[in-house]
Amino acid sequence: MNWLLPEHIADALPHEAFRIEHLRRTVLDLFSVHGYEHVMPPMLEYLDSLLTGTGSDLTLRTFKLVDQLSGRTLGLRADMTPQVARIDAHLLNRQGVTRLCYCDSVLHTLPASLAASREPIQLGAELYGYLGIEADIEIIRLMAKALKAAGTPASRIDISHAGVFRALVKAAALDEVTEMKTLQYLQVKDIPGLHDCCATVSEPYRSALLRLPELYGSADVLDIAGDTLPQLPEIVSALETMHTLQVSLPELPLSFDLADLRGYNYHNGIVFSAYFPGFPGAIAQGGRYDGVGKAFGRVRPATGFSLDLREVARLTEKCKSANAIMAPYSGTDAQLAARIGELRTEGNVVVELLPGEARSEGPLCDRQLVESNGQWIIQAINGD
Repeated sequence: MNWLLPEHIADALPHEAFRIEHLRRTVLDLFSVHGYEHVMPPMLEYLDSLLTGTGSDLTLRTFKLVDQLSGRTLGLRADMTPQVARIDAHLLNRQGVTRLCYCDSVLHTLPASLAASREPIQLGAELYGYLGIEADIEIIRLMAKALKAAGTPASRIDISHAGVFRALVKAAALDEVTEMKTLQYLQVKDIPGLHDCCATVSEPYRSALLRLPELYGSADVLDIAGDTLPQLPEIVSALETMHTLQVSLPELPLSFDLADLRGYNYHNGIVFSAYFPGFPGAIAQGGRYDGVGKAFGRVRPATGFSLDLREVARLTEKCKSANAIMAPYSGTDAQLAARIGELRTEGNVVVELLPGEARSEGPLCDRQLVESNGQWIIQAINGD
């Protein structure tokens, strides 16, 4: 059965492909008017470049192969963010703020969920060269605008900060094995497992780690965290940063979850996830990841977000295909050919039937071109 595709790999048929492309153009145009420049990294690179700065998060998700020219190991990208960081740090090499955006397919060895594709279409925006919270505010606001423009406005945007957990780990002097086990329990909010893992952690850090899964909800969570967590400088600074976001983005549905440690090996500051009703997980995610460009020769502050455009397209019917106009074959009829060209220039979809073709099997035609008194006019099909 040569027509079968690998599991979790699928074609995009005309209606879905139209919606994906419509959304791609809409959101990239939105990025453009906000000053974000479009870049197009290659599908494959040397593996060490693709995995730079990501810890072990992407290693198992990346397809690997041997380059027959160099003998080195190549990777098929599972995430475009490291590639864009490479472009900023090494190729553009600008001194000030750089805003970049991208949209293309990535490949995963395993699907992120039972319903997920192994070939997501990753769309995102990254801001480099600015360390202040204002960059995170810009990126979160841009993410919200992108989701609204796509027809999937965020019903909730969860905010966290990697610095809270890192400060507790450092102060409690956890070894790497205990740190990773504690992280895993926190990520899935396994409270019994967390209790067992933290049994030998000294106070007040044990109580603080056990408290993290309870610290989620409205902005009041930040006040509770400030009263109950150790007054470590890194924690105080992280809570102040999240307070600033809450005050600066009153138009957005922000909430807080201090146990959200997604991408812990990658992010080192603010982390955020956007949600949409009816979708089981986050529809868009992002955060701060300063220093990823170090391996490319330059340390740069960085913050950004990304989403799977294919998933977004499935959630919205906003961008339905435009109905078409059916026209007879123009042949040598210059007047008819000119009229068809005029309609297409105006943005109309016109299907010119070939000789012997009775009707269009492609785009839905609800109108047709008919000749009346020497003129080609548009007429509704079936009198509708």
